[in-house]
Amino acid sequence: METVTTRTVEYPADGLTMVGHLALPAGTGRRPAVLIGPEGTGLNDFQRRRADALAELGYVALAFDLHGGRWFTDPQEMLERCLPLIADPERLRGIGHAALEVLRAQPRTDPGRIAAIGYGTGGAVVLELGRAAADLKAIGTVNALTTGRPGEAANIRCPVWAGVGSEDPIMPAAQRDAFTAELQDAGVDWRLTVYGGARHAFHHPPVDQSVVPGVAHHRRHARRAWHDVLALLAECLPVAAG
Repeated sequence: METVTTRTVEYPADGLTMVGHLALPAGTGRRPAVLIGPEGTGLNDFQRRRADALAELGYVALAFDLHGGRWFTDPQEMLERCLPLIADPERLRGIGHAALEVLRAQPRTDPGRIAAIGYGTGGAVVLELGRAAADLKAIGTVNALTTGRPGEAANIRCPVWAGVGSEDPIMPAAQRDAFTAELQDAGVDWRLTVYGGARHAFHHPPVDQSVVPGVAHHRRHARRAWHDVLALLAECLPVAAG
């Protein structure tokens, strides 16, 4: 396990000052890098720890911000912010491109070896980066089966892995089918993992906020989904020994 250094990075996007979390592995050389998008509530310590864990494995990792440093505890406030974002691919892409450029500009980042993973709204952001033909080596999402504008999935240049709970009312079977049909029709290298019995946001530990119908943590599947993310990175963006 490598020694990790972290710092906060501020950058403009969507008319806000975003506050991201950058984690750097030990050493001085360039490394593959991973962009991490948080769920709709915003960037919190859960995703910051994900970035730290990836840095321990040898990646430069940036957990990006969605809301200008805010983290929503009120579900209604979160929806009022996120639903217009999800309905506007250009805003999603603007948020994603701004974070991607911050990550690409890091001296430790190998700019030709970057992957993006995202959860919920953050997953929608990284999918839109793919549809906008961003130079990524892999895209991984959890609870983010968003579909895009017709034909734009053909711009995705890398493998896509997606995970979702079988009992997720926000991403039901019809949404799963629409998502996979879009990628299949575009000739994308895609995989979908359905976690039996899991509901929306199953990957995220319980937090002190109002209970939202259809949302529940599933410890076993959360662990499995993280292992599946790591497997995607190991396949598409391996860290060279030493």
